[in-house]
Amino acid sequence: MGDYLAGKSVAVTGAGRGIGRAVAMAAAAEGAKVVVADYGVGIEGGDPSSEVADAVAAEIKDAGGEAVAVADSVTTMEGGARIVQTAVESFGRIDGVVCVAGILRERMLFNMSEEEFDPVVETHLKGTFTVFRAASAIMRKQESGSLVGVTSGAFAGSVAQANYSAAKGGIVSLTRSAAAGLHRYGVTANCIAPIARTRMSANVPFELSEMGEPEDVAPMVVYLLSDQARHVTGQVYTVAGPKIAVWDQPHEVRAMYTEGRWTPGDIEARLDSSVGQERMALIDRLEAIRAAATAGEKPNA
Repeated sequence: MGDYLAGKSVAVTGAGRGIGRAVAMAAAAEGAKVVVADYGVGIEGGDPSSEVADAVAAEIKDAGGEAVAVADSVTTMEGGARIVQTAVESFGRIDGVVCVAGILRERMLFNMSEEEFDPVVETHLKGTFTVFRAASAIMRKQESGSLVGVTSGAFAGSVAQANYSAAKGGIVSLTRSAAAGLHRYGVTANCIAPIARTRMSANVPFELSEMGEPEDVAPMVVYLLSDQARHVTGQVYTVAGPKIAVWDQPHEVRAMYTEGRWTPGDIEARLDSSVGQERMALIDRLEAIRAAATAGEKPNA
């Protein structure tokens, strides 16, 4: 057992499998007391059970750590609050939350139903909000704490995952908002955009050029939960195997002005030369994938 998170109480959602499990195990190995929260649902959101959460909590205890399992849905305010309150009741405090819980329902935008859109946004985005909301109320008063959201490179766009991409983009904005609003209280908020082999990544329809394991992601999360990362907030980090990268902050790139009010014709005449566009790298990658597939090569991205 290490002591990087000694004395801290941490709640991890989606902790029954994959990245959530790896984070829970790593946090416990570094001395944290862990709430293992997992509703136990399948990848499409069905078949709830608490067996996966119970199993991870038992594994942590068998290794000499402290853990308690919670089978509650993050999609309700009551569920998010109970996850956080379990940490307070079991360990006396809450020092960090990591929101990994998520589901997939893939479909092209023009075929996507409301029943495929809503649960994905509800689980990823609202599920992050409910836990952040409950934890931040306590962290604000104690003037310390770490909020960690899990986004994806898909927040920049995805072909058959408009629901997932919208939710992951929302998590980035939610986390940046939390960082701005809680900075004065000594609370940090950051995002991880992992690239790792999980049940969800197995559905990606092409070969990823960068890929790691859930256990590769956990050390960065542990660092963000630690006192050594008190100065790090409002950031989005990719973790892919041996690689850690930071994403840029949104900002205006170029601007143009006119006297009075713009007309559509004025915009047409000047837009390309004055403001132009920022290339959408995703479209470039998709075109390369299609070209490789047409040539009989294995698509790679």
